[in-house]
Amino acid sequence: MMTTSLFMKSYALRVEGTQAVLQLGDAPMPKPGPGQVLLKMHAAGLNRGEFIPGGLIKGGASKPAGIEGAGEIVELGDGVNFLQTGQRVMGRCPGAFSEYAVMDAREALPVPAGLGMQAAAAVPLTFLVVHDMLVLQGRLKVGEWLLVTGVSSGVGVASLLAAKALGARVIGTSGSPDKLARLKALGLDVAIPTRAPDFADRVMEATAGHGVDLVVNSVGGSVFAECVRTLAFEGRLATVGYVDHSLKAEIDLQALHVKRLTLFGVSNKLRSADQRAAGVPAFAADLLPAIADGRIRPLVDRVFPFDQLAAAQAYMESNQHLGKIVLKISE
Repeated sequence: MMTTSLFMKSYALRVEGTQAVLQLGDAPMPKPGPGQVLLKMHAAGLNRGEFIPGGLIKGGASKPAGIEGAGEIVELGDGVNFLQTGQRVMGRCPGAFSEYAVMDAREALPVPAGLGMQAAAAVPLTFLVVHDMLVLQGRLKVGEWLLVTGVSSGVGVASLLAAKALGARVIGTSGSPDKLARLKALGLDVAIPTRAPDFADRVMEATAGHGVDLVVNSVGGSVFAECVRTLAFEGRLATVGYVDHSLKAEIDLQALHVKRLTLFGVSNKLRSADQRAAGVPAFAADLLPAIADGRIRPLVDRVFPFDQLAAAQAYMESNQHLGKIVLKISE
């Protein structure tokens, strides 16, 4: 099923001052190298960090845009003998906002039969990060309490969905009462409408004084100390983002000491390709079955046509969405 085209339509991204600028144009058709597969892209997920200069993107020359998606394998690179052409896969891949893209074969996850390609494009980056936070590092157990700050974000919603599938109880904060009400229907146990660091007392009340066993902090330094105050004995705190742009925070060393707390960060920014791929088999074992049987349903807020990526970017920056925004590339 090899393609004979020399060029394809692809988005490039460049930084102009403090803005990430996207441009659709012709680009050479990529070729899969050893250990890679070439995908005909069907859909790609948007992620806030890829549009923030200094976040997932740097200045300099234009770069292929997009970092996750779902598509059909059309060509196998040397050494790839565990996948086949025609197979539907999803995964992290650079240049996902393109008609074709190359993916590390170790990152390619089979798309479950009952999952559409647009929903599949909303899985890879967010749910792999969530698996890292909740399972690999967070050790979340059945019946434990999870607190998610900014629960209406893409990572926040995925954390809620995964935690409920794992049998945990979830508390979420958000500045939008409307979004919290919609998330209650998806299993959110306790909703706290706030963007301020003022939720610890309500968390303690909701947990009968126990505190939470794990926190997912996607807000940043402005709520870090308050998150520590919510932690139970041997609690864990994951830092996954700082949308508040607050990069420093107070640490209560006495609480860290006497409660035997664990503080950890979750990022792929400095990981090698081998390190990124290492967590994929565990994700496939721990969470993919729940996605396949419908216990976890990726929440797609809105799907934009391929030629409207700039509109999708603007919609993301408006903060109106709940869950993931997806770019439809082909049928």
